[in-house]
Amino acid sequence: MKNMFDGFKTFIMRGNVIDLAVGIVIGAAFTGVVSALTEGLVFPLVAAIFGEPDLTQLWTFKINEAEFSVGLFLDAVLNFLLVAAALYFVIVYPMNKLAERRARGQEPEPAPVPEPNVVLLAEIRDLLAEQNRRA
Repeated sequence: MKNMFDGFKTFIMRGNVIDLAVGIVIGAAFTGVVSALTEGLVFPLVAAIFGEPDLTQLWTFKINEAEFSVGLFLDAVLNFLLVAAALYFVIVYPMNKLAERRARGQEPEPAPVPEPNVVLLAEIRDLLAEQNRRA
């Protein structure tokens, strides 16, 4: 049982799991930004052009009681493109530019962050060395 919990602790403390968790939280916050963009700017623009504030209601038709909605598909594509564009221009493009500047030597590399276990072990080592000097 202890090995299972130790394995779980190792799994959780890995950098990529923490990065994934941060990415999910940022993604959730970013969804709010994209929703505000679509509701505040895109939907009013759609309403001005097509007379409907929501693309899902455009170009719907029925065949034998089956309802088809071209607008629903267009709405999903538009939302995807808005999210992709926002991610690219707000996150990917600036990070790529930063990486280019670092590669050219115009921007210093960030200082490496030591792992928590390394910091803890260094603190224990320093405390033990201090105790040995007193004795």
